[in-house]
Amino acid sequence: MTHTTASPSSPPPTVDELRAALLACLAPPANAWLDGALTDAAEAAAAPAGAPPGRALPAWELRFAEAGRRCGAEDAADQARVLLLRTARPDATAVARLYRQGTAAERRAVLLALDHLDLAPADGLALVEDALRTNDTRLVAAAVGPYAGRHLDAHAWRHAVLKCLFTGVPVDAVAALEERAHGDGELARMLGDYASERTAAGRPVPDDLSRVLAVAGKAEES
Repeated sequence: MTHTTASPSSPPPTVDELRAALLACLAPPANAWLDGALTDAAEAAAAPAGAPPGRALPAWELRFAEAGRRCGAEDAADQARVLLLRTARPDATAVARLYRQGTAAERRAVLLALDHLDLAPADGLALVEDALRTNDTRLVAAAVGPYAGRHLDAHAWRHAVLKCLFTGVPVDAVAALEERAHGDGELARMLGDYASERTAAGRPVPDDLSRVLAVAGKAEES
């Protein structure tokens, strides 16, 4: 299965829509597992905040870790984990723990869910910035989604675009690319410098670079 995405003019899929789409793709044992996991997540969301120290991890967090084994396909596991996060509505401490202690796949799911979680921008951006320091292309692609598009400052966002070009992540992964790149002279300068370095080294200039450069230079042409 592929990730469910929305066009720029449509609202993102609801939890119920995502759940229905995922259940339609899973085998019966995985469907039963997902139903139980989401029940655990809903119970956690309804529980009083502030669990006492030393309490075992909530059941839904254990389910989050086992999604890859239960759901089979990587994309299905991603979606299951995103659904668990959106249903459980964890606080910043739990989100950071899932990210820091998780596998690459678990970290990717946290990044994919960020735009749907009630986090202070600083808490979510710390995870985005951590992912952008890696060379894991799937983490980088997840990190430049809608949350980064809304919250990264101009300097960090420009470097995120360059990171995609450096690592070969298609710029289609960059949320709000057209809006944020349009007429950005500093981004155009950085892209031009990078293109010159590639050319001087006898290396090809990525097609995506030319595409973003054309958008960033539009204000100068108008």
